[in-house]
Amino acid sequence: MCMKMIPLLLVVTFAASLGLAVAQSSRNRAAKEFMREKLELSQRVLEGLTSEDYDLIIAKGTRLSAMSKEADWRVFENPDYDQQSATFRRHVNSLIKAAKDRNLDAATLAYVRLTMSCVDCHKLVRGKLVASAGGWQATTLASRSR
Repeated sequence: MCMKMIPLLLVVTFAASLGLAVAQSSRNRAAKEFMREKLELSQRVLEGLTSEDYDLIIAKGTRLSAMSKEADWRVFENPDYDQQSATFRRHVNSLIKAAKDRNLDAATLAYVRLTMSCVDCHKLVRGKLVASAGGWQATTLASRSR
């Protein structure tokens, strides 16, 4: 009887592993799409800066700010990540304010700071151990998005 259960257990284990892999792949695709949208929005902000299109800067900056409050933004539950997100929002809000004030130099400086906050966050995420429900594991955004 026990020998008959082994193949069944192997099939069940394989099916469960496959299901987890498919779910992880789906999350990875969603994360990549989310990051791609952030990149495209920031490129449009740069377009607005170079053409002095304040309405474009405001619109795309506002969308970036809204994205930073969405659930997909919360890649990690981590105080350092939370701080990086707060820094990002502060710079995006400075960008929007400067565009509303029609202050190109301040908007450009806010954009540079915003871009630096993105780079800093991605460096942090790539190099940081992330807490999981079962303890600490070496999972980074870079490995999640592949």
